[in-house]
Amino acid sequence: MPPHPHRPPELAWQVFRGSDVVRRGLLTRHQLRGASWIRLRQDVYADARLDRDHALACRAALLRLPPGTVLAGPSAAYLHGVEHAAGFRDDVHVLLPAMVRADAQPGVRVHQAPSSPERIGLLIPAAAAAGSANSSRVGATAIAEPGPVGGRPGRLLRSEPAVCAWETAVWSDPVRAVGTVDALLRMGTVSRTDLADVADRNAGRPGGRRARWVFGLADPGAQSPPESHLRVRLVLAGLPRPVARHPVREPSGLVLRPALAWPDFRVAVEHDGRWHADPDQPDRDRQRLHQLRAVGWLVPRVTGRHLDREFPALVREIRAALVARGWRP
Repeated sequence: MPPHPHRPPELAWQVFRGSDVVRRGLLTRHQLRGASWIRLRQDVYADARLDRDHALACRAALLRLPPGTVLAGPSAAYLHGVEHAAGFRDDVHVLLPAMVRADAQPGVRVHQAPSSPERIGLLIPAAAAAGSANSSRVGATAIAEPGPVGGRPGRLLRSEPAVCAWETAVWSDPVRAVGTVDALLRMGTVSRTDLADVADRNAGRPGGRRARWVFGLADPGAQSPPESHLRVRLVLAGLPRPVARHPVREPSGLVLRPALAWPDFRVAVEHDGRWHADPDQPDRDRQRLHQLRAVGWLVPRVTGRHLDREFPALVREIRAALVARGWRP
């Protein structure tokens, strides 16, 4: 029978500095190497029972960053509920005040706040660390997390949703960025007005035009990250912008909603449903494809092979369908 793991109550479900707990006598260096703990980065460990998600990566990174560091961009989007915005092994994005510096860490992307963040809706991290009552107003909030032993209080400061959408648009690959902004819009976490406001406030900053372009491509109708990603890839390939989940009414009154559609040309795109957890979804997708074709729509079908290895062929097929229906590039 395996021995009962040695896990002091003070360290249960915690993220902590190894040197701190050894100095306090809670663990030995030998015990730190046991199965009860996972080493997240240099001198940072966690209870091995914790989920390996991006929140854990954020907690680990903050232990070696200055007080008041704000989680930003894709990391903030994850904390706002967009689970596909960042994974356990993705870089943690953080924002520091203009005059604060931090040592480089693998897996951490440090961004410097502008000298006057209050003008553009960004938090002044030093003020937040002091418990500023205005932190929410100027663009960041704090969420409670278990407090790390030997570290700072367990509060993760993060950019407000509209601000993290702007940061994500500027810092991330545009395909993933649009998928994240789609999700924030679909969840109701941000509105079109919020995005327009933050874009206006940041218009003069580097990346301002890129953010407006990403916001312009966003569509809350997308039901999954792959749908968002496909829409952006098609636009980047030179096709006109499709509409997510455009309603198509059958003579019977049934309303179909293809993944992507060009209503003016009665062309739509359906995929094979491989991204859905529901095992019946592929059958429903196939049925919808047949129904759309029955009412006169041209519907190229997207498979995983198209997305992974044959995307140029898919673009050619969709382009041909659009041209056949009157589109002129």
